[in-house]
Amino acid sequence: MSGPIDAVRPDAEERAAQAALERALTVAFWQVIQRRPMPAMAALEAAARTVGALYRQVAAAHGPHGTCACGWEPDPEADLIVLEAMLAAGLTHRPAAADLAAMVPAGRA
Repeated sequence: MSGPIDAVRPDAEERAAQAALERALTVAFWQVIQRRPMPAMAALEAAARTVGALYRQVAAAHGPHGTCACGWEPDPEADLIVLEAMLAAGLTHRPAAADLAAMVPAGRA
């Protein structure tokens, strides 16, 4: 039986996809910062604007009244609360590295 909490908990495949996206975004962020140094808050503001633009694009692609097969119906107010919570969680919770193979190399020796 699945309830509302199951919709919040991603399965292993979705967690792996989320981790891959997080790694790709992190690598891209730091590569840009290394090539074109800028103040930290300016870089984070750009990242936040980009997330907002991505939300707008994905919401537009889902069409009105749940026309996408995935079932997500954009709700900017409720979705912003979720995104704010994820931002807050990222500020306060340091993820533990499960294994060295999953870590992104920081440089070269």
